[in-house]
Amino acid sequence: MVGLHRTPLFDVYAAYGAKTIDFGGWELPVQFSSIKEEHEAVRIAAGLFDVSHMGEITVKGSGSFDFLQFMMTNDLALLSSGGAQYTAMCYEDGGTVDDLLVYKKGEQDYLLVVNAANIQKDYEWLLAHATDREDVQIENVSANTAQLALQGPKAENILQTLTAENLQDIPFFAFKDNVEIQGVRTLVSRTGYTGEDGFELYCNSEDACRLWELIMQAGQTDGLKPCGLGARDTLRFEAALPLYGQELTKEITPIEARIGFAVKTNKKVHFLGKEVLKEQKEQGAPRKLAGIEMIERGIPRSHYAVFANGKRIGEVTSGTQSPTLKKNIGLALLDEAFVSLGTGVEVEIRGKRVKAVVVPIPFYKRSK
Repeated sequence: MVGLHRTPLFDVYAAYGAKTIDFGGWELPVQFSSIKEEHEAVRIAAGLFDVSHMGEITVKGSGSFDFLQFMMTNDLALLSSGGAQYTAMCYEDGGTVDDLLVYKKGEQDYLLVVNAANIQKDYEWLLAHATDREDVQIENVSANTAQLALQGPKAENILQTLTAENLQDIPFFAFKDNVEIQGVRTLVSRTGYTGEDGFELYCNSEDACRLWELIMQAGQTDGLKPCGLGARDTLRFEAALPLYGQELTKEITPIEARIGFAVKTNKKVHFLGKEVLKEQKEQGAPRKLAGIEMIERGIPRSHYAVFANGKRIGEVTSGTQSPTLKKNIGLALLDEAFVSLGTGVEVEIRGKRVKAVVVPIPFYKRSK
């Protein structure tokens, strides 16, 4: 695959049997064993993902808080040092630039973690709105940063064997920086994209292969498996976590995508898209994301049209046969009048309209 970007972990893929694909210009593993096997490992034990294709952007300076309050839909006033916050960046019309994580490392020191396909776009978007701000310094540090995700119910036990840091002291959506993992300085964040407990680990690119091997060796007796993009997608899908480019786009607002919890229209300062998002929160959005389950045979795939009463009412954003639930399910962006639970709809599959029903999301929620 000539001309594709590769992560610092590319050279270890072959040793673990990875099958790689072109994913948005990156040569990444879609699977190591099988998608189903890797998916199940994360649900019952643990899986290790290379997500170094994700982007990291630092925002520093005395004006960083005010700047990010203007750029982000969530309220950074709610974020303490050592905390992480899920948020979105929006255009003035409410469409989504990206969804991302903001890490507060200090009063004037923030780390943004953005989607791989949006790194350059997000970086330029931030720079464009900081042209007159000498009190804000923005740097794209993606090339120097590697990210691994250790996910699953046994993730903490596995990682704890490698560090003296008490991982139980890191609550959900919090992190500790400069954690030493067998000599590798790591930012350890209790976050993830699978619906399970686990960690996202950030280190210098040159330390990525060592960190990967340390974790794989530590997890041998706990059923840890290397995992690819295929399982990452089925896991996030069952947990109804949005994927940019599918559930979120420049035409889809965070309210329509049901991540309104990350949109704080009551924060006192203006932010990009606030007026539109406030109206959608208060008056209702014209479309909403809904879960659908097939009643008749067929798998709902992205962009399949959805109908009700003979009229097109939306389309599928993501869909598959759920490895955990063994059901054919999908996420669909539908006209608001048709998102009530139990509503009968039809999905057009290869020219035939196949019956489905609106069901609750997330499809899967881990037991505490």
